[in-house]
Amino acid sequence: MADGSSSKRWLPLEANPDVMNQFLWGLGVTPGEAECFDVYGLDEELLEMVPKPVLAVLFLYPLTEKSEQERIQQDSAIKEDPSNGVYFMKQTVGNACGTIGLLHAVGNITSEIKLEEGSYLNNFFKSTANMNPLERAKFLENDREMEVAHSVAATAGDTQASEDVNTHFICFASVNGQLYELDGRKGGPVSHGPSSSSTILKDAAKVIKKMIEKNPDSINFNVIAISKKA
Repeated sequence: MADGSSSKRWLPLEANPDVMNQFLWGLGVTPGEAECFDVYGLDEELLEMVPKPVLAVLFLYPLTEKSEQERIQQDSAIKEDPSNGVYFMKQTVGNACGTIGLLHAVGNITSEIKLEEGSYLNNFFKSTANMNPLERAKFLENDREMEVAHSVAATAGDTQASEDVNTHFICFASVNGQLYELDGRKGGPVSHGPSSSSTILKDAAKVIKKMIEKNPDSINFNVIAISKKA
């Protein structure tokens, strides 16, 4: 979460569905169109409790020496494919990963949800539609309105906001029949194989389980589903 190539740093966003909902709704997601929910466990019966349909999944995990080495190795193999239809942006602002995770989620479901006409998010995705991932990052970095909205959300959580964190948010989205991991610290989207709107939660859970298994000593994990409320 602390990573960022610019000197700008934001306060981290808490893994709190209420905070994230107020943030998204305040920026133009129509309430009921998309809502964040806690995922209490990755076993099938707990996944069944999550409201459906699930549109995207956010995952918060600890940054460790091992996870960083893996990211660097993976980055060398990532080939940016502009034709895959995935909305992806880099992270250049420190601690902005929660906001970028939400932008990745919404940016890949704009055809499935209504954004209020003239709202911040509606304008943001129109403005950045034809930009490359780094141009999108720079656009966000210089966007005062988002910086203020992020700051309000970051201070609305239950825990004391601090810049000094060592956890990181990523997003999982299903685009054109593939499950993508979207992490602004990586070179591009990472495909994890076939997926669909009906299986995205289970598909993401399989990937998340493997990531958790690599950090057996940590409890700093959190999974949040973004669902359309029926």
